[in-house]
Amino acid sequence: MAGSSPLIGVLALQGDVREHELVLDALGVAHVAVRTPAELAEVDGLIIPGGESTVIDKLTRIFGMREPLRARIAAGMPVFGTCAGLIMLSNRLSDATHDQQTLGGLDVTVRRNAFGSQVESFETTLHAPDVTDDGVAASFIRAPLVEEVGPDVRVLATLDDGRIVAVQQGNILGISFHPEISGDLAFHNYFVGLVADAVSSVHA
Repeated sequence: MAGSSPLIGVLALQGDVREHELVLDALGVAHVAVRTPAELAEVDGLIIPGGESTVIDKLTRIFGMREPLRARIAAGMPVFGTCAGLIMLSNRLSDATHDQQTLGGLDVTVRRNAFGSQVESFETTLHAPDVTDDGVAASFIRAPLVEEVGPDVRVLATLDDGRIVAVQQGNILGISFHPEISGDLAFHNYFVGLVADAVSSVHA
């Protein structure tokens, strides 16, 4: 594990890894690409990026990452999933493909392509008062949607019509959109705070 300065991993099996790394650079946060169980063991928190959830699922199994990831998540490691990452962290999918698996951790039901195809992508400003006092610039690209939440899940942001697009359960953060594409730092900064608090509690 890292020392007093948290080290954040970005799961680098598939998806928009570089974009997350650039956001972490902008925040001045130490980070490393994670592709192996040994690399996972070194980080204090993990970002699971957007991409293709079915591909990420298959690659976690091919590269022997599925069980180490599930173990770290269950042990309380802070983890942040964006778009496909949210899908990977959900306990339930309402439209899973044949044999698709998730890592779990979030007591939510997620619909994978709730907003349609890529041509129906859109941008909007969200209000997430628990995360930031400012509006959050959010890009939705073939985005999933949280359809149901369990009793221990906190809703952090919704669309104007009430549909849920950001949730938190303990140290697990999941969002439908791509702040790493819009360049909004708020949710990453919030996650860095979760990681720092978790590191502090371990070293206390």
